[in-house]
Amino acid sequence: MSVARSTDPDQIGFDPARLARIDEHFGRYVDDGRLAGWQVVVTRRGEVAHSSTYGLADRESGAPVEADTLWRIYSMTKPVTSVAAMMLWEEGRFELTDEISRWLPEFADLRVYSKGSTLKPYTVPAVEPIRVWHLLTHTAGLTYGFMQTSVVDGLYRAAGYDLYPPADVDLATACAAFGELPLLFQPGSAWGYSVATDVLGRLVEVISGKSLDTFFADRIFGPLGMTDTRWWVDGDEAGRLAALHVPDPRSGRAVRHDSLGALAYRKPVLLSGGGGLISTAPDYHRFTQLLLRGGELDGVRLLGPRTVRFMTRNHLPGGQDLGTLSTGGFAESTLDGVGFGLGFAVVDDPIPSRVPSSVGEYYWGGVASTAFWVDPAEEITALLFTQLMPSSTYPLRSQLRQLVYAALVD
Repeated sequence: MSVARSTDPDQIGFDPARLARIDEHFGRYVDDGRLAGWQVVVTRRGEVAHSSTYGLADRESGAPVEADTLWRIYSMTKPVTSVAAMMLWEEGRFELTDEISRWLPEFADLRVYSKGSTLKPYTVPAVEPIRVWHLLTHTAGLTYGFMQTSVVDGLYRAAGYDLYPPADVDLATACAAFGELPLLFQPGSAWGYSVATDVLGRLVEVISGKSLDTFFADRIFGPLGMTDTRWWVDGDEAGRLAALHVPDPRSGRAVRHDSLGALAYRKPVLLSGGGGLISTAPDYHRFTQLLLRGGELDGVRLLGPRTVRFMTRNHLPGGQDLGTLSTGGFAESTLDGVGFGLGFAVVDDPIPSRVPSSVGEYYWGGVASTAFWVDPAEEITALLFTQLMPSSTYPLRSQLRQLVYAALVD
């Protein structure tokens, strides 16, 4: 499977010379050592207008980035989990307003952090239960241990939940631990990036009666032909996985982070609906085309078009944006003018971010600087893959938007 260019860009409104600026610009990141390599795919109206690779997937072996290179997509797993949950919602298996403790009793009788330290936190009772829509919108009051911004994420780290969970913990055990920890805020009152999508993945398991990997394989990856998307890489496939990098604090050059990167080579105990998948550009391209087409691709329908439209509207309380409701410590998104739907950030107003986009565009990214967006107004999808942590190191995502929209001339 490939994502080779399928039409002349000028036939679908792009200036080919302007699209070529994408490769020139991001090529400089590789040439000066800030990135090892990357892959970009841009489509319009279902046609691939631009598809390119540059640099190396693995500097040590000299392996170049190929069309089928495997990438750790981390939080780009979240939209897949959200689609899985909404497939069950379409079957009437739950309502978005249902309390999750109906299926996950560990989330009953929750407490909310009020004041104090990690050694002596003071909590108060939750006045609102966590509901399913809170998980989908990151308004549940949960957090991530790696955020480093609050007493509550310090409590997550103390319990062993940092960027990765304890080695022997499965998803059910992790959710039980999350239910014992205090919430960062009252559910529905703020926005905090969190383990909410991992909890959503557990909800998919309990409601469907299938493990998350089985549900994904049977209901999403198999029907869509996403044959390369998986939870770990082994055997002959190991050579296709790009190396993971971090910036050297002195030179700025990308250096390998093998202690973390090596985790992708063994089967995970915890199936993370929030960040566990490895994928390819061709596979994730199919996922974004499914979204752009309203839940259907090549005769396979996973969601109804009205469901996709509903998911990609701003569901934050009062129609507020992330700049107003975010608890901070988050670098995956420009916050002003951006709302949040059921699994995606959603552009309500592109002006505050000073980055071109369309009202109604939705997107997400991963901590290793991968990203995608879907623009229903212009019928554009875009994908960026590389392996540099953290994603806030360089403004790769906003720069790709600049270059793509500057090349759109019809």
